Amino acid sequence: MLTRAALVGFGGFIGSVARYLMAGAVHRVADRALFPSGTLAVNVLGCLAIGFLGGLAESRGVLSASARLFLLIGVLGGFTTFSSFGFETMQLLRDGRALAAAANVSAQVVFGLAAVWGGQILARII
Repeated sequence: MLTRAALVGFGGFIGSVARYLMAGAVHRVADRALFPSGTLAVNVLGCLAIGFLGGLAESRGVLSASARLFLLIGVLGGFTTFSSFGFETMQLLRDGRALAAAANVSAQVVFGLAAVWGGQILARII
């Protein structure tokens, strides 16, 4: 168990640092005030990466269980959790569960934004 957690943790460290560096680089090139382009770039790249690596793992079995923990959950989870959201939603669609996929998208966006709003209100109250 500790070995698996260490794989995820080390991968998460790498992914978080990569997110910080990439988003910062994109923000320096683009006008950050107009649009959060660094975050968009990280989320899109993370989705591409998890789709590619998850697809390879499923169709060709090229990643061991440890490699999947390290890369998919650790590195990409640290890079962006949006990639996990995208991958899980596509799995629901692929499995013919369009209603569950739509519910997932709706719930993630609505509850996520509501939680941010609630957290901001809580911060002002306390």
